[in-house]
Amino acid sequence: MALISRKSFQFYSSSTPASRSILMTLSKRLSFISGQRKPQSCSSVAMRTLCFKDKSQYMLCRKNHVQLWLQSLNETVCLCGDTGSCTESKNVWMDEQLFFKKLNSLCTSKEIFDFLSSLEVMSDTMASGALQRISEVEVDDNGLKNPEGVLDNKVFRALCFQFELESSKLSNTGLLNALQALIKLRIDPQSTLMARLLSEGEERLGKGQLTVKNLCALGESLLELEGPSCATLQQIMNHIQEKDIEKWSPREIVMVYKMLQVIVREGKQYQDLLNRLNSVTLTTVSQLSPESTSIILNSLVVLHQTRAVPLVTALCKHSVKHIPYFTDDELVNVLEAFLYFGHGEQIFTEALETHVPKSIFTLHPQTVSKVMQYCCRKMILSKPIFDAVAESFIADADRFTTDQIAGYIIPFGTLNYQPPRASSLFRKLETILHTHLNHFQPHTLVNLLHSCVLIQRYPVNFLPKIFSPYFLQQLQAQPPGLDRIVMSQLTQLFLTVTLECPFYEGPKLLPKYQVKAFPVPHSSLDVHLLRRVKTGLLYLLKKKIYFASEVSTSYFYTVDIEIKLDEEGFVLPAAQCEEVHRRIALCVDGQNRFCVNSHNLLGKEAIKQRHLQLLGYEVVQVKSKDRGLLLLWLTKQVKNEYFMLKTIVAITSQSRCTLVLSVLCSLCLAFAFLRVLHKFLFLPRICILPVFSTK
Repeated sequence: MALISRKSFQFYSSSTPASRSILMTLSKRLSFISGQRKPQSCSSVAMRTLCFKDKSQYMLCRKNHVQLWLQSLNETVCLCGDTGSCTESKNVWMDEQLFFKKLNSLCTSKEIFDFLSSLEVMSDTMASGALQRISEVEVDDNGLKNPEGVLDNKVFRALCFQFELESSKLSNTGLLNALQALIKLRIDPQSTLMARLLSEGEERLGKGQLTVKNLCALGESLLELEGPSCATLQQIMNHIQEKDIEKWSPREIVMVYKMLQVIVREGKQYQDLLNRLNSVTLTTVSQLSPESTSIILNSLVVLHQTRAVPLVTALCKHSVKHIPYFTDDELVNVLEAFLYFGHGEQIFTEALETHVPKSIFTLHPQTVSKVMQYCCRKMILSKPIFDAVAESFIADADRFTTDQIAGYIIPFGTLNYQPPRASSLFRKLETILHTHLNHFQPHTLVNLLHSCVLIQRYPVNFLPKIFSPYFLQQLQAQPPGLDRIVMSQLTQLFLTVTLECPFYEGPKLLPKYQVKAFPVPHSSLDVHLLRRVKTGLLYLLKKKIYFASEVSTSYFYTVDIEIKLDEEGFVLPAAQCEEVHRRIALCVDGQNRFCVNSHNLLGKEAIKQRHLQLLGYEVVQVKSKDRGLLLLWLTKQVKNEYFMLKTIVAITSQSRCTLVLSVLCSLCLAFAFLRVLHKFLFLPRICILPVFSTK
């Protein structure tokens, strides 16, 4: 522990045994450090190089680490058995809890140094905590923000000197926290200061003096300095495995998960430890904070713990109540876990629907993109979320990256939804594309424009670029290249402008970049529904020759069931190609072709039915409904009639056909259905005569 008096900085360690308790003093009058010339034989604790305009006040050292010049200060260091040996400390000691409360309220290194200078006594854990707080406020992704203000500060240099001089007498917490903070501040790992702290930590490791928390802290430091190949990490993991997991606190559990996440990756080497850890964690889920919940879920993803289903389920349910309190990064981790493990909770979606619209303008765009990806992958059409995202895009899209722009927009096309302010949304998108088109990665641009045509937003001004040979070469050169999915998107873009934008006169997509047929994922077809519909058709048409299933057309699409009619409206054999006047396409749309818990057709299915109609097909939808029934909608203009006839056919599991008509509900169901179908299709005489006599 460190004590600071008016005349001196004093460290003492109260958290270690009395035999190692210390009292160190270092004169507070350090003004001569900056005024005197540095001696030639100075301790090689540090030096960092940075150049400032006309002078270089620091020296570059390897690996961009920091070195600080410290002088051999002629100061007194007195050791004593406990804090009571320092008579001055009794009246100047500041409670640690108050210290850290004040420390965490400070936002700059200058405020922290001024605060430390005002103290007379502090423990080594307080001193190391101060270094950690300095690293938090002064280090960003680009390194140390104010190297002069930190590294030249006399208080900082005095603290470093104390930690180097008395490393063997520090508490475990003070030692390891200081080590972590100095690593973050980029202090040179080859300096005397760092070498002594590391050596002391490894010595205590060998003696078995470190707790689980200490082991993880040392492991994190070694990972930062040497990477996963560090030999000492194996020793640390051996010690961790020997500990009684059931006695670990939630914080220690989280630290071990973080360690395993970096060291193991696949989890195979320590799977036994992981199995025990997963079991114990399951009992502590209710105690986990938002941060801990996010960290553990992220670790389970990285470690591919697909068998830890009970733990994943419990964590996902527990995360619901933390949604308003997750940071952006934490929420992203939770969403990625939901996606990776395929988990879904209605209450989680409802919590998102409450949180996201309220926080949409404060959430980071990357977080919003992840929320949209979650909705898109889970096929969840949440209008509150989508409408709020649209408003955010209209207001702030100019500051988004190209990937974030795509992340915001693509789900609208995938789930076939246009928000109330769709015109403003796509006008904003068009403006951005005009100014930043060349900034988009080729595959991102194709995905973005393809999603637009799914909901009848036609990017005709940008298609000349997409269909140009140069752009297609760029697509081919970048992973995944021109695979079947990309070529299908290009083909559908080309087919869309051909069918829906006859005014388009730009370049065409060359045949070599077109697919022969759009892929039909096996999961998109409800085979059970298809089988029952075919059974019902067989009951009506009597023979299989009058309809065909999974028919590939010459226009890239595959029709679930096709029925052909001649000019007079009679049903033709499916194999017949001559005298075909009309084609009926039955789209067997199971629930997986719709958004979850919705009647909203997915974008890829909506564009298919739209294009089939433009290609001359009469499209009929077959939908699955509750209670195991199938409803067949036949909404067609009856030949030579004055009204639209809407027929809903329910085909039961016994393949019996019933008719539900608002005006004919009392009729015999089977006969009524045949009458309606007779008007619509002019069924073959072989089907009709046995039921209805012509005389």
